[in-house]
Amino acid sequence: MKTKKHLFLLLLAVLLLPAEMLQAKKKVEKAPDDRTYWCNLLYKMAAPVLSNMSEGKLSQNMQVEVSPTWDGRDKRVTYMECFGRLMAGLAPWLSLPDDDTPEGVQRKQLRDWALKSYAQSVDPDSPDYLLWRKEGQPLVDAAYIASSFLRAYDSLWLPLDSVTKQRYINEFKLLRRVDPPYTNWLLFSATIESFLMKADAGPDNYRISSALRKVEEWYVGDGWYSDGPGFAFDYYNSYVLHPMYVECLEVVTDKKQNWIAPRKRYEMAVKRMQRFGVILERLISPEGTFPVFGRSITYRTGVLQPLALLALRQELPESLPNGQVRAAMTAVIKRIFASPGNFNEKGFLTLGFSTSQPNISDWYSDNGSMYMASLAFLPLGLPANHPFWTDAPQPWTSKKAWEGQDFPKDHAYYEKQ
Repeated sequence: MKTKKHLFLLLLAVLLLPAEMLQAKKKVEKAPDDRTYWCNLLYKMAAPVLSNMSEGKLSQNMQVEVSPTWDGRDKRVTYMECFGRLMAGLAPWLSLPDDDTPEGVQRKQLRDWALKSYAQSVDPDSPDYLLWRKEGQPLVDAAYIASSFLRAYDSLWLPLDSVTKQRYINEFKLLRRVDPPYTNWLLFSATIESFLMKADAGPDNYRISSALRKVEEWYVGDGWYSDGPGFAFDYYNSYVLHPMYVECLEVVTDKKQNWIAPRKRYEMAVKRMQRFGVILERLISPEGTFPVFGRSITYRTGVLQPLALLALRQELPESLPNGQVRAAMTAVIKRIFASPGNFNEKGFLTLGFSTSQPNISDWYSDNGSMYMASLAFLPLGLPANHPFWTDAPQPWTSKKAWEGQDFPKDHAYYEKQ
């Protein structure tokens, strides 16, 4: 009897083995590829914002959270920060043509919501008319809205009706009331005016040229700019300085504005951003983490913006293959967003870095500020068949180094005098 029982159990195990193997295979197949993971996460980030704002209900339904050390500004700045920063990261993805894939359905839904949300934000009769005319903070986040138009001009600016377009032009010009401090804020003015230049809507050229000249003066070498006269060891080279400097120079160059020798400066700015991208990639540890230093660290994956922008523009340096950069960025994104605490009960981002951590936020931070995280997702503007998405993943530099593989030596970047 005992032998028969053992034989029966062995036979049962053999019969069940293929089914278990099939289930395991299905689990592996269900794991999303990198692009699907990115799309689903960005959709999760964007949907609560745009679904509400498209109906004029963002200010009604957004669960607002401000820093424990909040400086007392009007808390309604939160909505403009949330919308502007989200759209700056989301815009390239929405510029892709429609298709019937699951990603295409997500993208079309977000674009429809976004176009309605743009109109809501400048309609004085809308509950979601943004805080354009109070506080200095709107200069910052209007720049991110302008950046979204620069990054998806044909898909997000041109489809707007003429009334909405004129309202944006008026609001952008009224922000000249804000005198930006001599920091990265100069680039916010320059980005808004660069958009007005692209749209042939009467830019203030001086606000562009003075900002670009000042940023050039702040270059300290090896891919780094100081944020104003004094150097600050933080990630504002990622959040603002490299991307906005390059994109403003691009507009000036395209418009053939030769008052600042733009072509030469533009090419130089791209090379500097490439060097900074090399540094960023080397900062990513084998585990998908990066050093946590400097203010505004709650912007999470926004740190990766230069790498994301270089990938989108197909300007990654030769030392950074597409598959390597995608693998490194995916590792960071997954590591940061592993905790459900990154989102609150209503689906909006929380104050924190890798979960809800309000005590690490700065005095100017609200949970609208956190949508700078979307800036890492710019490569979604590349089609799914682009090598950035189809090339095999490769270990990134620090992963190679710490696992005993060969890796390229690093050298400082010097410009020819």
